[in-house]
Amino acid sequence: MYLKFEIYKFVENVPISRTEMEEILNLVKFAPSAFNLQHTHYVVVTDPETKERVYEAAQRQYKVKTASAVILVLGDKEAHQNVGPIHEGLLHLGVMDQREFDHTVSSVQAFYEEGGDSFKRDEAIRNASLSAMLFMLTAKEKGWDTCPMIGFDPEAIRQILNIPDQYVPVMMIAIGKEDVSSQRVRGYRKPVGEFVSYNKFQA
Repeated sequence: MYLKFEIYKFVENVPISRTEMEEILNLVKFAPSAFNLQHTHYVVVTDPETKERVYEAAQRQYKVKTASAVILVLGDKEAHQNVGPIHEGLLHLGVMDQREFDHTVSSVQAFYEEGGDSFKRDEAIRNASLSAMLFMLTAKEKGWDTCPMIGFDPEAIRQILNIPDQYVPVMMIAIGKEDVSSQRVRGYRKPVGEFVSYNKFQA
């Protein structure tokens, strides 16, 4: 099976409905995350005026211009503060008792606070990246093409989309239908022997 996630040009004027987007996101919500903290927040941009501003902040990349939607994937640096509300359901269902619930909340919060700001940021990026990959796989299964992007001004994007400081702009994903009339040949990919080691690292 060959999966392609490097789309450079989309067919213009192909709308993606909110219903279709939410069908994808309703599956993406099951992405794994540390302690089930669900660090990821998605900002889906379909409004033409806002999309044009995002296009400017993304170095005027044509894929943003032609995409059906542009999605900002954000990671929450303070996701550990939600450990209580996230686990309350397990407490009420009797899956956890009060002692286990209290221990989970206190230990998870301590783990993140002791790790400090850099650890919180790393965790936000790690977990949001897992979710983003599942988004791209799910979109492909639903018939949509995607391209992950890091070529954008994060501070400009923060201003355009009103993103609070506790969220890290992890990546941008353009989604649409690939324009196959101008496909590029895929670049060199390392053979397995160049990027896999067993039992210990080997260059």
